[in-house]
Amino acid sequence: MIHVMIIDDSAAIRAQCRGLLEVEQDIEVVAEAADAFAARRMLDRVSPKVITLDVEMPRMDGITFLRKLMAGRPTAVVMVSSLTQRGAEATLEALKLGAVGVVGKPSPDFPCSLETFASALVREVRAAAMAKVGGATLVPAAPPLAAVGADGSHLVAIGASTGGTEAIRAVLARMPAACPPIAIVQHMPPGFTASFARHLDAEMAPHVCEASDGLALTPGMVAIGAGDTHLEVAGQPGGWRLVVRGGERVNHQRPSVDVLFHSVARVAGAEAVGVLLTGMGADGAAGMAAMHDAGAYTIAQDEATCTVYGMPRAAVALGAATVELPLVRIPHAILKATASRAMAR
Repeated sequence: MIHVMIIDDSAAIRAQCRGLLEVEQDIEVVAEAADAFAARRMLDRVSPKVITLDVEMPRMDGITFLRKLMAGRPTAVVMVSSLTQRGAEATLEALKLGAVGVVGKPSPDFPCSLETFASALVREVRAAAMAKVGGATLVPAAPPLAAVGADGSHLVAIGASTGGTEAIRAVLARMPAACPPIAIVQHMPPGFTASFARHLDAEMAPHVCEASDGLALTPGMVAIGAGDTHLEVAGQPGGWRLVVRGGERVNHQRPSVDVLFHSVARVAGAEAVGVLLTGMGADGAAGMAAMHDAGAYTIAQDEATCTVYGMPRAAVALGAATVELPLVRIPHAILKATASRAMAR
């Protein structure tokens, strides 16, 4: 049984979340709080496995509460945030502080059905219950690795979910400005991926942007799949371009890592490197198997450094991973694999 505490200043939102969660047989809401101070008092009496946390609350905002919580009693936290620019910025800060997931509240700018919201909330709570809070090993702060002289003939595809924002940040921090073209799918709600891309672009040597349909994917460029749309790569070596489209959810996700990986297997074959990072479920495993069968070099993050060892585990079980590596070794492995393919060519 997953014991959950709901923290939100809206009684209506608390009631809605409780109703959506307690329909599930494996989830029980053990406490509700209207603000951070009430939550802190309740935590003396209950020990939830997962906390759902609002960003904007009176007296103490969610980010301040999260910072104090992680310093005193680390707990798996899912941010339930408004799908706004302000909400996205605060949520990215929360993920840096140790929150493991995010669910977007419906808003006029980003409407979604109750069914979609319920599915996302339940999925993120279950993933958070499996997460190693503060246990993932990230790449230590270090300068980018040496440039590889990427000519655009090769291509890197990366997929991630729970815990993935910080794993992606750790990988990209070691990429040189002249890195190979990189396409990334991170499971995030619409509105959050644009902010995520802007933050990464300000921090990293390569140029990072949110993917847009028809955009050329060139050396030194990283494209993040936009929330609520699928991302594919089309074209040919030296002329990659992005395809952003709608379509049904795949593995309950849009964007789906499988959709990206299958497209890369079709157009890039042995010229590609596939990387599957931390996340719950199996999204990306079948696509990585297709990449592997097409001759790509494929990397799965190892269990010890994953926040949730789900997606990489599924890929390893299929025999889809050429190698399984700790997160700290993945950046070098990407560059080594692309450089060796360029030299062989």
